[in-house]
Formats: sequence, C-alpha cells, structure tokens
Amino acid sequence: MAWLQLTLKTNQNKVDIYSEYLIKAGAVAITLQATEDQSLFEPLPETTPLWEQTSIIGLFEANADVVAIKKFLKTHLGNEVIQNLQFETLEEQNWTNAWIDHFQPMRFGKKLMICPSWCDSPDPTAINILLDPGLAFGTGTHATTRLCLEWLDSHPPHRALVVDYGCGSGILGIAALKLGASQVYAVDYDTQALESTKMNAKKNGFNLTKIIPVLPNALKLPQKADLLLANILADPLIELAPFFANLLHKEGIIVLSGLLENQTEKVFQHYKSWFKILEVAYENEWARISAIKCV
Repeated sequence: MAWLQLTLKTNQNKVDIYSEYLIKAGAVAITLQATEDQSLFEPLPETTPLWEQTSIIGLFEANADVVAIKKFLKTHLGNEVIQNLQFETLEEQNWTNAWIDHFQPMRFGKKLMICPSWCDSPDPTAINILLDPGLAFGTGTHATTRLCLEWLDSHPPHRALVVDYGCGSGILGIAALKLGASQVYAVDYDTQALESTKMNAKKNGFNLTKIIPVLPNALKLPQKADLLLANILADPLIELAPFFANLLHKEGIIVLSGLLENQTEKVFQHYKSWFKILEVAYENEWARISAIKCV
C-alpha cells in the first residue's frame, strides 16, 4: 500500500494549529522535523521544545483527494499556506526491517560492543551489551553516549560503586557492571527510563541488587561513590555540582557529558572547588569532562 505525504513548512508558533487542520483534512499521522539545520538537544523533563522553523509532515491514504485537501487548508489557513505545500507518494515498505537495517552492532573503544537482540555479535570475545532501541534515551548512537562508553572502556571501574545520573536506557550503568563495577545506582526523573533500565539489566544478566533504578529524591547510597557518570545537559550539570561532589569520596571520579564544546569551561567553573580536570574529549560539537575529586 502506498501513502500520500504532505509537507508544510512553518514556524514553531503555528505548529499546533496547522497540525490540527491537517488531521481534520484527513491525515492519519503527523510528524515534525527541522526545516533548517538547527540542533535540538535532549529536552528537560516535562518540556517539548520545537525548532524555530519546523516542517509538519502529514501522512494520508494514497487515494486522498489532493484538490479537496488544498481547498480545505486554503479555506482555514489561507492562500500562503497552500503555496508552501509539497506532496509526494511514499511506497510501502517493511518499516521494522528498515529499522533493523539501521541499528546494527556498534563498538566503543577496544572491548565494549552494543548488540541488538536480532543479530549475533560480530566479536564474541568483546564485552557485549544486549540493547534494543526503545523509548528511553541512550542506545549508543548519540555522540555523548559514545564519549561515555569510550571512557568506560579505557577506564574499567573494577569493584567500584557507581552512580549513573540520568540513566536513560541504563546503558552506561550496564556497561560499568560488565566492566567490573560492584554496584550501580541508576538515577532518572523519568519512570519510563527506570523501567527500561530494569528491563535492559535483566537482558544482560543483572538483578536489581547489582543495578538499582531510583528516582533522584530517593537516592541513598550505602557509602560515598567511586565513580559518577552524568550524561545530561549543561544547565542541570551546573545546578547539580554541589550535590554530585557530595556523592563522591575524595579521589572519586566524575564523568560529565551532554554538554557542548563551548560549554565546557562554563560548566567546570562550578566544579573546580572540588575537582581537578583529568581530561576533556570532544566529538563533533559535543564534549566530555572527566575529573578527580580533590577535597
């Protein structure tokens, strides 16, 4: 079965009303994407930011009446909208197989490898993590996650008590356990992330005494942590600096990611009272800071 795809470019202020009228015109699905090359980073909890210039894509059945759709939208949204409409036909494909083709095993550093459930690891001798893409953030495809996984690969946390703050799918905590950590506290505001972490931990052979998913306000460590991983955003990293410092013992290590290259100095200004930088690494526009607690 083929589909008719309509694309309408607008600014973020008109997305809701335009989407509403596309649905009223018969669209069975609506998708939003950036019209221009504008980055949209991981949002804060309970926020849904949009690009300044957004393309609204409406999916219609193949036999939809294009003339009638244009007339309806012109009546309700004006002639200017009609001039910006683009129609194209999409041939049916197996979307599941298309996604499977896209998400294949990935290596991080020398030993770590992320493998989806539908294929065998190309390197059985690697430290393999079983992980499928899902609702929670963190599958290894984003630069910030790659930077953290590569750090773990080169700094195995043997017998360490680890805090994974902003755990998402649990990928960093599971990697830490695979590399020898004794226990991981996986922290996230999103309950879906905590459920994903539980599911992924089970897939990888870890019970909830090894990896403990917990909401931030319920975090209680049995002792000061050896390692804290925080792949979140620059503003929360700044806000949480004193709290993070208090979670680690002297000479504990902190790994901060989710920040942009031009934010590293600003972020670390809020950590220098407790930490000394060990390394700053970059991938494209993203950065990772690793530091040791000195006080």
